[in-house]
Amino acid sequence: MRVVLAEDLFLLRDGLVRLLRAHGFEIAAAVETGPELAAALAELDPDVAVVDVRLPPTQTDEGLQCALDARRKRPGLPVLVLSQHVEQLYARELLADGTGGVGYLLKDRVFDAEQFVDAVRRVAAGGTAMDPQVIQQLLARRSGDDRPLARLTPREREVLELMAQGRSNAAIAGKLVVTERAIAKHTANIFAKLGLEVSDDDNRRVLAVLAYLDHGR
Repeated sequence: MRVVLAEDLFLLRDGLVRLLRAHGFEIAAAVETGPELAAALAELDPDVAVVDVRLPPTQTDEGLQCALDARRKRPGLPVLVLSQHVEQLYARELLADGTGGVGYLLKDRVFDAEQFVDAVRRVAAGGTAMDPQVIQQLLARRSGDDRPLARLTPREREVLELMAQGRSNAAIAGKLVVTERAIAKHTANIFAKLGLEVSDDDNRRVLAVLAYLDHGR
């Protein structure tokens, strides 16, 4: 699996390269600036891009914009974005087109090697890996009694958070120590209450839920 990595901090970039190589990934390029990232994504056709949101020369959202531009040129390009803080705008932009694997992790998650490597693999396979703090903020925004989210039971909200992180029904069942059949029932209830069409496509259902929760900010 070929990875293009963009991170301007040398020690973190070097550490991520070593970590990914140790888990069987091929590093197609490891760059530190936006222009280098744009060139690498255009020329190397990686299986997944792992990208810091903020890169030189602007140190704003150059990494994210390079990734979004690459996804426009190659729809569905898997992208895992790393950020120092939760930025809901960045998460919304990344999820906007609803295609291909996407992920948004806080950099703190990088220090959990197993969690980080799992997220890279999940995104590369076309799935979703969203940081729990991002999900919580998206969910918290819809808290009024007139919001559809208010119709969910506490258990359904818990299931929704895990769904949005990219977990399968089986993984959610294991996490909550219930049967997979019970999770399937909760999932059906969630979609019905949110007015979303039920789908067997895990990635699409997560993106649909996130897009709905993010609508109308």
